[in-house]
Amino acid sequence: MVKRDPLTIPQLAKILGISRIAVYKQVKAGKIAATKIGRIHVISDRTVREVLRKRVGPLDKQRVDRAVRRVVRDYGEVLKRLARE
Repeated sequence: MVKRDPLTIPQLAKILGISRIAVYKQVKAGKIAATKIGRIHVISDRTVREVLRKRVGPLDKQRVDRAVRRVVRDYGEVLKRLARE
């Protein structure tokens, strides 16, 4: 496994697609573990993975699976042709 540098709050906010204020609030509430180094909060790679894993829950996975099956059913032949090109 590759070890990555910790992320800052603005970097995590960009990855999650939310505002940095929202991330700061989650850090302050203890929902996201962060370490303060000087004036900067940093979030470890492990914590980032946990946060991302929580963002896609079981219901979201079911919706994605249904959507993929529907697309394959409706456009399967087109997808096969595109794959050959």
